[in-house]
Amino acid sequence: MTKVFAGFALDRPLIMGIVNATPDSFSDGGDAFSLDDAVERGLNLMRDGADIIDVGGESTRPGAEPVSLDEEIRRTVPVISRLCEAGACVSIDTRHALVMEAALAAGAEIINDVTALTGDARSLDVAARSTAAIILMHMQGTPGTMQTAPEYDDAPREVLAYLTERVQVCEAAGIERSRLALDPGIGFGKTTAHNLQILKNLDAYRHLDMAMVLGVSRKRFIGEISGEAVAKKRLAGSIATALWGIEQGVNIMRVHDVAETKQALDVYTAIARVH
Repeated sequence: MTKVFAGFALDRPLIMGIVNATPDSFSDGGDAFSLDDAVERGLNLMRDGADIIDVGGESTRPGAEPVSLDEEIRRTVPVISRLCEAGACVSIDTRHALVMEAALAAGAEIINDVTALTGDARSLDVAARSTAAIILMHMQGTPGTMQTAPEYDDAPREVLAYLTERVQVCEAAGIERSRLALDPGIGFGKTTAHNLQILKNLDAYRHLDMAMVLGVSRKRFIGEISGEAVAKKRLAGSIATALWGIEQGVNIMRVHDVAETKQALDVYTAIARVH
């Protein structure tokens, strides 16, 4: 039986396009900082083939400073409202319950939380009382500290164990497993070696039979491997990693470059479906 997440049948790879309504995100901060610019970016991503638009108003890059809840809501809710009016399936990228509530009221259908509903005491309850789909991500530490000195004995095993435990907590709170997706949090409290170990072992998640999300677009580990210091010039490495993820069972790719990723996934899928 085909898995379903947020109303999408997972019989093909899905693309989640990123709209960072922030001045300081690591690779595109400021690109969509005005309301009109953010909406236009979202609409362009839809035209390019994004299935989901992920809107965030607080940068979670390494060393990022938190913003006030009012400011995060001001940045995101008007964008969400307009994109939903245009027919988009919108995800809110936030770790704050109040922002989740405001975004869901504006039409968002997915909560994408880098803290797996642990960053705010009310997040689990807000998620449980909603009908939203939820992405649970692993992060060691906080955005401000996560890349200081991340340590693991066995990164793939520890990340999987953490996310499995978060699924159990969500189910105990009344959230059906079918509403949940898992994201191992590449680059969030992990060295390049940790990231590669986790990517190599993504198929360990298959036994959970849950939707899998992977966000590797333009990330630092690609630059460290390739020697490319400019985030926007890491497209080839981003697509290579995306295709590896799909081969290992990932269902949803969170990306900046939707058109290019879609072309790669379309070709990959066409080849994979030949008998």
